[in-house]
Amino acid sequence: MDNPITHSRVLAISLPIVISNATIPLLGIVDTGVVGQLGEAAPIGAVALGATILTTIYWVFGFLRMGTAGLAAQALGAKDRDETEALLSRSLIIGLGAGGAIILLHVPLIAGALWLSPASAEVEPMARSYMQIRVFSAPAMIALYGLTGWLVAQERTTSILTIQLSMNLVNMALNVLFVLGFGWGVEGVAIATFISEWGGFGLAMWLCRGGFTSGAWRKWALIFDRIRLWHMMAVNRDILIRSVLLMAGFTSFTFFGSALGDVELAANQILIQFIFVTAYALDGFAFAAESLVGQALGAMDQARLRRGAMLTSFWGLVVVVFLSVSFAAGGAAGIDLLTTAEEVRAEARIYLPWMIVAPLIGVASWMLDGIFIGATRSADMRNMMAISFVIYVLSVWILFPLLGNHGLWASLMIFFAARGITLAWRYPALERAANRVE
Repeated sequence: MDNPITHSRVLAISLPIVISNATIPLLGIVDTGVVGQLGEAAPIGAVALGATILTTIYWVFGFLRMGTAGLAAQALGAKDRDETEALLSRSLIIGLGAGGAIILLHVPLIAGALWLSPASAEVEPMARSYMQIRVFSAPAMIALYGLTGWLVAQERTTSILTIQLSMNLVNMALNVLFVLGFGWGVEGVAIATFISEWGGFGLAMWLCRGGFTSGAWRKWALIFDRIRLWHMMAVNRDILIRSVLLMAGFTSFTFFGSALGDVELAANQILIQFIFVTAYALDGFAFAAESLVGQALGAMDQARLRRGAMLTSFWGLVVVVFLSVSFAAGGAAGIDLLTTAEEVRAEARIYLPWMIVAPLIGVASWMLDGIFIGATRSADMRNMMAISFVIYVLSVWILFPLLGNHGLWASLMIFFAARGITLAWRYPALERAANRVE
């Protein structure tokens, strides 16, 4: 733990994640563009529907990345090399096992998803075919969550960028070859994604090869130690509950917006992209907080924990100020870029001020999430999210009937603020944990 926590160290961890996140929309654009060359609307809808369903199923296991990052960072900070390697094996076993379960259950899972999201008679068979191919990379994708968390704990975010870029480039190249070259249509997109996802998993395993050197990765008594395994399961359970409540908040926001009419709904969907840009930009600094705070807690070093939390939050604040200024100066142009419908443009501009303040209101919640993940204070995350969700629901109940769409946006801002305030209230206990074993 001799390596000091500096601004350059925070940026070295954060910037590769920011760049990696910036490439994510590019893959969707290429997928859509390649399938769009087929000259029909149905294949585009099939790929979009199939990808959304599988992404949602995989998202349920996103807790594996966050839980692994915090636990591995603490083991690293405690200089417990055996536990660091054992965590790599545990996360692989959970990820590969969960992916295998999805493969075994994919027929009813896909049927249920299509029942909940019905499509046209032309789109549904193509979407089903797409998912029936791509689902066989589920073990790779879910296990990759664990490998990514382990790399975050090691501050090896450049490796994560390498994995993301490699997967995207392979996927895009094979899309062009299979769809436009071989004429495989929607199935070609699925096969390209299947190959790129397993390729990404293989590359991640190679990049994590340092975790297989001491032999602890196969010490089964340690890997399946009841207390350690139960702790990992409890952390992951709490993070899952927290994430489900967060998703429920955003989903309900869309649901309530749909009651206002098509124009308002479309305007809200345009504006929510500004929120997603903010989240993607802050991810890198939240990841840095996970690593630095986790390592400091593992070393029981309160001063390092505080410095890690403060420096990563400082850069998070710099980013959100920049984004707020950018949204104020160029938000209208961004709206025009995202839609050509004049009525939607006009409606979105009415609510643009909410996007200007959203990064400033939300920064505390985003950064504290990373801090609490690093400290594996998952029960606090779960409980504070539950309190914040109740406050959000009450806000919608009161403000939405009174103020319409402004009330809906105000409720979302209250949700952000409540998450930040409640986690900040629990932060002193997190610091105290670095001075004793709880």
